[in-house]
Amino acid sequence: MSNVCRFEVERIPVTPFHQNCSLVWCPQTKHAFIVDPGGDVETIMERVEASDLTVDAILLTHGHLDHAGGAGQLRSALEARQGKGSVKLIGPSREDEFLLNSIETQAAHFGLNDLKNARPDEYTADGDTLTLLGRTYSVSHVPGHTPGHVVFFDRQDGVLFAGDTLFRGTVGRTDFPYGNGKQLIDSIVEKILPLGDDVVVLPGHGAPTTIGIERESNPFLR
Repeated sequence: MSNVCRFEVERIPVTPFHQNCSLVWCPQTKHAFIVDPGGDVETIMERVEASDLTVDAILLTHGHLDHAGGAGQLRSALEARQGKGSVKLIGPSREDEFLLNSIETQAAHFGLNDLKNARPDEYTADGDTLTLLGRTYSVSHVPGHTPGHVVFFDRQDGVLFAGDTLFRGTVGRTDFPYGNGKQLIDSIVEKILPLGDDVVVLPGHGAPTTIGIERESNPFLR
C-alpha cells in the first residue's frame, strides 16, 4: 500500500503557543499517526473523527509541554474510540525523560492546568527506524534545543518532522539551562542539511520551509 498511497499531512495549531501538531494519514486505508500533540485534545479528536481515521501511533520530537502535554490524554481518547492498546506512544531520546516527567510543572508556570506528564511506551535513538502505515521513517537525534530532541524523516515523500530544530529563517531556542546553541547548529548541519535541498521541513511553529531555502537564507546557518 505504501507504493500507491501518498500521505496527507495536516497542521493543527494547538496550545497558546500555536504549536504545529501534525496529523498524517493514508486516504486509502484511513490509518494515521500524530506528531507532537501538545494540547487541545478535543480539537485533534474532532479532526480525527471527521475523517474517520484510525490512529496507530503518537510521536514526540521532544519533551516540552507544547509538544507533548496532550499526548497521554489524546491516547486515552483515541483508545476509548478504537480499543485499549491500539495506540503506541513513541518518545524522543531518553535524555528528554526529565522534561516529559515535568510537563505539569512547566504548565503551571504559564497558568495551564490541562497539560499532563507524558509516559512513552518506548524512547527513540539516533539511527532508529519506525514503520508507520507501511512506510519507514528514520530517526535522527538533533540535540541543542533539548538534550533528547529527535526528528522524523519520511524519505519517500521527502518530509521532515523537525520539531523545534529548524524553522523558516531561524532555529530553535537554546536559552534554557539545558540548551546548547553550538550543539544545535552542529546537529542541524550534520543531521538535517544532508537530507537534501528539496526536503520539506515541517517545524514545530510557523510555516513550512525546505532545507534548500534554509541552507541559502537562514542567518543561523551561515
